[in-house]
Order: sequence, then structure tokens, then C-alpha cells
Amino acid sequence: MEPLKPLIIPRADHTISRRSLSPNAVRVLYRLKDNGFTAYLVGGGVRDLLLGREPKDFDIVTNATPVQIKKMFRNCRLIGRRFRLAHLHFHDEIVEVATFRSARLDDMPADESLSMDQPEGRTSTSDVPRLLKSEDGMVLRDNIFGTPEEDAVRRDFTVNALAYNISDFSLIDYVGGLEDLQRGVIRTIGDPAVRFVEDPVRMIRAVRFAAMLGFSIEGTTWHTILELGATVTKASPPRLYEEVLKLLLLGAAERTYQLLRQSGIFAALFPHFSRWLDRESDGFPHTWVGKALDHVDVLLQNGEKVQPPLLFALMFGQYLQEKADRFRKEGLPAHPAVNAAVAEFMGEVSPTVQFPNRVAILMRDILTSQYRLRKIPGRHPETFATRHGFAEALAYLRFMANVTGEDAKIVNWWEKFRLEPQPEIQQEGEPRQKRRRRRKRRKKPSQDHSEGVD
Repeated sequence: MEPLKPLIIPRADHTISRRSLSPNAVRVLYRLKDNGFTAYLVGGGVRDLLLGREPKDFDIVTNATPVQIKKMFRNCRLIGRRFRLAHLHFHDEIVEVATFRSARLDDMPADESLSMDQPEGRTSTSDVPRLLKSEDGMVLRDNIFGTPEEDAVRRDFTVNALAYNISDFSLIDYVGGLEDLQRGVIRTIGDPAVRFVEDPVRMIRAVRFAAMLGFSIEGTTWHTILELGATVTKASPPRLYEEVLKLLLLGAAERTYQLLRQSGIFAALFPHFSRWLDRESDGFPHTWVGKALDHVDVLLQNGEKVQPPLLFALMFGQYLQEKADRFRKEGLPAHPAVNAAVAEFMGEVSPTVQFPNRVAILMRDILTSQYRLRKIPGRHPETFATRHGFAEALAYLRFMANVTGEDAKIVNWWEKFRLEPQPEIQQEGEPRQKRRRRRKRRKKPSQDHSEGVD
């Protein structure tokens, strides 16, 4: 590719200060620089600092290879097959360091990359950078190192391609990211059709950034998402689960959900559930999901932590309850009906979004606990209140009470009960202490005073 002429913004003309960076990230940047390497802070960290947001992490790119990075940092672990990354483990965070990637994906055959980063005298190709694509163009492995310009072009969206140069504290913009950031636009770098074929998850990321930042998605990028949204399922089900989790725990889950529905991505991820949503019930559209995700947003914005089982129990609760009601009509008792409903749901979604077993089990427990919560006080309420997942089950009932206007007295009873001092009882899961058996005293043999008497 022809060299790009970057826009250089000197320190005096931007708002990023070293004091805003993680001290660990600053140390890494300076050690790379002091060892003669180029080192930039890139990605979401730069974007968020320019927007006045607190970055969640700090990513660094450099012209040092993974092997060279590992030699410089004792706390380094190399990870990844698609592209080798260095994770530097500090006490309170992990700083990710990557080598500049090449943009020459279409004009460099895989075997040509075998000479790149090859240690002198070494012939093994097991750790050699290489390019691997699927037949339809999806990138499976991308271990080709390049220049800062090529690395910027290889990134997904313009607002994520800005770089902070530690050597002179300037900002470097190769792709118009600063202008898009100021306009509030999410735009792919290059042809969106090519970028989304290379990695379909980028479509989910476009929705995530738009919802999280309150930005709009640029027209051509959005129309391409509408055309290719169904292809998102080419990514692996475990990876899609992680991406969905990120989407819905940003504090903007309701807006994210609406964008996913409009784009067609939601129907691809959850086809059975999406068809159920499209079917009105008694003439009313299903509004449960929007209300549930809006409730999750409020919890997160108030600083509360929402665990994945509660998130998904809230999101899919009405759908799962309808399934459970069907199983009960077929003769199953209440708890087995919920178990069957959750099992059926997991069977529906597993081809596209693979939920971990532990999440499915805790979702089931949240739903089955609703029957016990409504029996107050019931038998041994103090034991029930110590069960793992009780807080999530009560949080679910609290949401139900807010939506339906029912069960508020039951929620208040349990919340008051939890505040009252309770007698010490064994926590669920703790090993039961063995009772010590009292040893019987051995009786001393009595003397027979009749012996020896005349």
C-alpha cells in the first residue's frame, strides 16, 4: 500500500495527558521507547480519553516483535493464535501489547510471510507469523507484521485508530478518526463489506460502540450491516456469547437491543426468541425485554453489579415462563417444568450463542426460587436466605413487582427479613461439622471386700 500522510496533532492541541494514563501503561511505553522501539497507545483508551471518559484498559502497539517484548518484560505472557499478543501482568491490571500488523492481506501469500520475524538460523515455522483466510474471506490467522500506517488501516473503525505517541506526546490520525469522533460517527476503515467478511463480529462491535458512546453509525456502514447481519453466526458460539455479554453490560443495554433488532443481528443470534417477539400476545407487543434491559441499565448506572445469570433471566424471563407454563399443562410439576423450559431454550440458542452450563443452572435456580419466595415465611426462611443465588432471585422478583405491580409486600418482607439479625446457621456449601462424641467414663473395678475375711 502507498504510505498514508498522517494528521499529527501536537501536545498543545489535544487534551490527553500522561497523568490520565495508567502508571503501568506509561512504564511499558517508556521501556519500549528506551529500548529503541516505537510505542503508541491506541484503540479505545485514546478514544475514551479524548471524549473525557475513563478508559477500561490501555492497549499498546509497537514495532517490537512478541519475542522481543517477552525478553524485555518478565511479567509477559504470549497469547493468541489468530494474532500473537503480549499480555503484561501487573498486580492490578493487564496491559496488552501488540506488534504493528500489516494491511497487505490480499497481495501477500501465506508462505511469503514465513521470512518475517524469523530468528536467524531458525527453520521451524511453528511460531512464524502467517496469514490464513477461509474460502469466503474470513480471517482465521493474521500474524503478519507491518508498519504503523498499515496497523492503523487494519483496525475496525476510524474512532479506534487514533494513536498517542509517547516520544513527543502527539496524536497521530491516519484515517480521519478525529473528525468522526468530533461528529459522533462510527465508520469502518475501508470497504465495510470486506471488513465485516474478514470478521463478522465487527458488526456487533459497531452496534456496541454506537450504543455505548451515543454515536450514529455512518450510512454505508449501517446499510452493509443490514445486508450482512445474518452472517454474524459464522463466528464461534462461545465468542458470540462473550460479545453479547459485553453488549448488554455496558449500561446501554436497552439502546443496544433496539439497534440489534433493527439491524437483523438479534434475529440471527436468537432466531426462536426473535420469532416469539415478533408474535404479539393478546394484541399487545412483547415489551418485557425492553423493560428488563432498561432495569439492568439503571442498576449498572447506580454502581450495582449485574451477574450474567440475572441479566439473562431478566431478559428471557417471560419467554421461559411461557415455556414452563406449557410444560405444566402437559403434566409436569412446577420445578421440573422450569427445568425443562431452560433446557429447551439452551437447545435453541446453543448453535449460535453458547451459554456456559453454570449460567444456565443459575438462571434455572433464579426462576425456580420464585415459587419459594412467594411462600412467606415458609419453612426455614433463614436457611433459604443463605442459599447461593438468593440475592439474584430476590432481584428478579423485585423487577417482576415493578413491572406487574404485584408481590411488592413479598419483596419488602424478604428485604426486611434479611436485615434482621439471624441465628448462626450453616451456610450452604460449607462442610458440616462433625459432632464430637462424648467418651464414656470407664468405671473403676470395685474391690470385693469379702475376700480375706475369716
